[in-house]
Amino acid sequence: MNSNVVLHVGDLHRVYSQADSNLHVLQGISFDIAAGEMVALMGQSGSGKSTLLQCVGLLDTPSQGRIAINGQEAQAMNDAQRTNLRRDTIGFVYQAHHLLPEFSALENVMLPMMIAGVSKKQASDKATKMLDALGLAARLDHRPARLSGGEQQRVSIARALANRPKLLLADEPTGNLDPDTAEGVFKMLETLVRKTGVAMLMATHNPELAARMDRTLRLKGGVIV
Repeated sequence: MNSNVVLHVGDLHRVYSQADSNLHVLQGISFDIAAGEMVALMGQSGSGKSTLLQCVGLLDTPSQGRIAINGQEAQAMNDAQRTNLRRDTIGFVYQAHHLLPEFSALENVMLPMMIAGVSKKQASDKATKMLDALGLAARLDHRPARLSGGEQQRVSIARALANRPKLLLADEPTGNLDPDTAEGVFKMLETLVRKTGVAMLMATHNPELAARMDRTLRLKGGVIV
């Protein structure tokens, strides 16, 4: 495998058993994503995008195939090892920001670092710098309800990058935002990917955004077309 490859997916299948049949959601998916590369994931509802993101994010277990993240083979790991690999190497950004409402912006970004063993002081310092870089220096103590949609999504991006992941998975991160705010969030993601070298796979229904990424994977019926 090329040393520059952060995510390798090989012959991935996901089959769900039903009462009288099997549902083949993913049928032999294969691709690589390199460091610093932005890849769009497109497809109609039911094409398998969410299932693919769940498998790649180690939140679901494929029925067959290979997933390697930063050179580490996920299929050979037990649950605890997969959890550690997910925590240490993957960041998630969703359409809904999923910030914890009872915590401030600063605390939301600190939490992943503290869970990973970083001291409270170090986590606070790092989170402050990240939020400042994203233009949120004046919002550190604000809870999510006091932030705009774009500000909430920027906090979620900072949280996703808190532990310096190698792979960033984004599921419609601009889907709930107005066009101007969506443009700002996309540019921010683009800058962060190029600057940090994180590999990004973004599910999107927006062909204009997809066209601005390095390439596009199109799913139809569980296969790349």
